[in-house]
Amino acid sequence: MADGSLTCGGLEAAAMSPERTGWAAEQEPASLEKGELSMPGPRLDLSGFINFPLLYVFSILLVFNLFVADCKASEVQEFTAEFLEKVLEPSGWRAVWHTNVFKVLVEATDVDFAALKAVVRLAEPYLCDSQVSTFTMECMKELLDLKEHRLPLEELWVVFDDSGVFDQTALAIEHVRFFYQNIWRSWDEEEEDEYDYFVRCVEPRLRLHYDILEDRVPSGLIVDYRNLLSQCEESYRKFLNLRSSLSNCNSDSEQENISMVEGLKLYSEMEQLKQKLKLIENPLLRYVFGYQKNSNIQAKGVRPSGQKVTHVVSSTMMAGLLRSLLTDRLCQEPGEEEREIQVNGDVLALSSLGYGLPDDIVIEKRGKGDTFVDCTGADIKISCIKFVQHNAVEGILIVHRGKTTLENCVLQCETTGVTVRTSAEFLMKNSDLYGAK
Repeated sequence: MADGSLTCGGLEAAAMSPERTGWAAEQEPASLEKGELSMPGPRLDLSGFINFPLLYVFSILLVFNLFVADCKASEVQEFTAEFLEKVLEPSGWRAVWHTNVFKVLVEATDVDFAALKAVVRLAEPYLCDSQVSTFTMECMKELLDLKEHRLPLEELWVVFDDSGVFDQTALAIEHVRFFYQNIWRSWDEEEEDEYDYFVRCVEPRLRLHYDILEDRVPSGLIVDYRNLLSQCEESYRKFLNLRSSLSNCNSDSEQENISMVEGLKLYSEMEQLKQKLKLIENPLLRYVFGYQKNSNIQAKGVRPSGQKVTHVVSSTMMAGLLRSLLTDRLCQEPGEEEREIQVNGDVLALSSLGYGLPDDIVIEKRGKGDTFVDCTGADIKISCIKFVQHNAVEGILIVHRGKTTLENCVLQCETTGVTVRTSAEFLMKNSDLYGAK
């Protein structure tokens, strides 16, 4: 979590700033503390053809209001409605209805709290932005009529009002949007319907969300999680459609039997995906899962030429050190085949290398990248190098397979140190490893 705490009190947000998009003006960051907002008056965005008014835009919610802390999954919508009734203005506020196709300015005339929807009408003057020119005022009125003028609150972005009357309304809708976009899963009600829903589902997902924001999760694992989430949502959608079709089939029909088999397969597939999601959501198990995902890294094998390459890692070198290096490490034995030598000032891949003292050659890794040193060769020797991590996410060195030997090296870690896979071998000679957690 950004501030290391969860709060069940009033609405709070620590980074609240309008961001420049195609339809929101840019302003200096503002903050909402203890439910009070300090923000300059609205301005129009003159960068495009459509001049929408300034919106409340929350770049990040550092403290999430836990309005679902003491409920079952089946009670989430009811608890959310009760939460909104306490803080939401039922009418008088304007908002931008934002979809993937268009953005249009509307005005709220009422709120259906039980359905988590606002009753709206088109605001005056009519403002609409769309890549499709067919969205005229008449078309938009017809669309609102089809929806009975009721729109999901999470699709509405409240227009800024300098009176402060709608500050809590905007922030409450943002909390609801955050919950349904980042925490809620469409299958949650099908899970165990117990009062531990918050501990079992909400809290792990919430912590994972903030860990991702703070670059504490490897990028590859984030991609895996989002792919698994999409796959699970797709499987659940197919499962619901199949279940609905079964209710319309004649009992004991051949089609029903086939559909039941397909349903069991979908259910089994969905359960496996959900278990993988829970592994990543668990802060203790997600790295085990991540290491398993990377275990299929293969060594590149012998070069096409069959040559061995010695990498000399140094941007500059004293004459005495160079003489010793040539004599002790690079001198070709009688009958030995020609050897290639590469001098690298900036090393990306290492095979057999090193000469001198560890502090003479220091390789530092800066930034939030994932992997520092991956070893997959049959027999790798690294000597006389100091590896230093900064702002690390994963361990400093991973031995996937084969044998890796470190001699006279220093590993300055920030996370889990060295990982050695099953059947791999790691040997340290006169080397130091410190800082591992």
